Amino acid sequence: MLCFTHVPPLPLFSTSGIYLPASRRFTSFRTRMSSSSVDSVPPPPDNAIVLGCGGIAVDFLATVDSYPQPDDKIRSTSLKVQGGGNAANALTCAARLGLNSRLISKVANDSQGKGMLEELDADGVDTSFLVVSKEGNSPFTYIIVDNQTKTRTCIHTPGDPPMLPTDLSQSSMFSALDRASIVYFDVRLHETALMIAKEASRKKIPILVDAEKKRDGLDELLQFADYVVCSTKFPQTWTEVSSTPGALVSMLLRLPKLKFVIVTLGEEGCLMVQRASTEVFESQEIDIESLLETLKHRNDSTTTFPTCVSSETTKLKANGVGTVTGRLFLGTAEKIPPDELVDTTGAGDAFIGAVLYAICAGMHPEKMLPFAAQVAGCSCRAMGARTGLPHRADPRLVPFLV
Repeated sequence: MLCFTHVPPLPLFSTSGIYLPASRRFTSFRTRMSSSSVDSVPPPPDNAIVLGCGGIAVDFLATVDSYPQPDDKIRSTSLKVQGGGNAANALTCAARLGLNSRLISKVANDSQGKGMLEELDADGVDTSFLVVSKEGNSPFTYIIVDNQTKTRTCIHTPGDPPMLPTDLSQSSMFSALDRASIVYFDVRLHETALMIAKEASRKKIPILVDAEKKRDGLDELLQFADYVVCSTKFPQTWTEVSSTPGALVSMLLRLPKLKFVIVTLGEEGCLMVQRASTEVFESQEIDIESLLETLKHRNDSTTTFPTCVSSETTKLKANGVGTVTGRLFLGTAEKIPPDELVDTTGAGDAFIGAVLYAICAGMHPEKMLPFAAQVAGCSCRAMGARTGLPHRADPRLVPFLV
């Protein structure tokens, strides 16, 4: 069941420059578990296809009581071997939610590569566009999961030989893009990704970029992005703006094609700035830092389920940066009981997989952000990036989909 609750008044103007009624100044989205049956979940968007290009790997996940000191010798308390990689994880998530997922990447013709393809196929991810090298090694990652702090440390070994744009024929690229609803890049294979992005842009297919950190080719790919999902530190690092809200405004100003940008903040939830489709000339400028503080005070901190509060469309001002017309959203993360939190590996990929679904389903941000946070929360309850990824029929997702 979805419940929209209004909050106390704030001194914001409407798009016509008139004070808004108290009931319309802020909206909040709240989710409550209900007796809704799984049968009530609507079907996924018809023929929605997400094409992803990027990382794939085998993850070797070792759980330890606490992260070792230099020169320590310790024992793992558990070991799990599972497919990983940002793009592969996000597309697995999208496939379990009901989208048709296609992946462009590269593996070697070794046991690890074969295992990865089998795992993706079993989850319904189309692997027919993956390049399989006759020689070399598939990518793999050692992941140390600290049971004490619930953090993970990753040591990645790239595949060899690396993927080059010439590995993907033009006919394969055209086939992969055929009827695609959205294209997703994690910027791992930037040269190939840029080639695909140019063609997707020419075909007017929306593009989502995962801006986890500065990588080769990221700046070029961002110029094609309609949507960006960032890790916590990226906006400030990339823009050199001191505050996260100000950095999000800067990103929208620097990337004129961008419709929205989201920054994930771990257990603190996420922030999103959405560009308005039309200019609001009469609206007053609102300092985005002050607006964020107001949203925090309006947010219900008692609920354990993900929520979202948002501003009305206004002129969002960042000091020393500029002004963009749009809306600010504050999303919360699920409050997972300590005894249920197992591993945060791949939580960001799960969030992105859910955002891809939400875009294809036409979800409004007030619904999209809690939904993505819930999917990410589910993934943290099991070891590895994929074990805990929910299917769309999962009762925990029902209230977000009906």
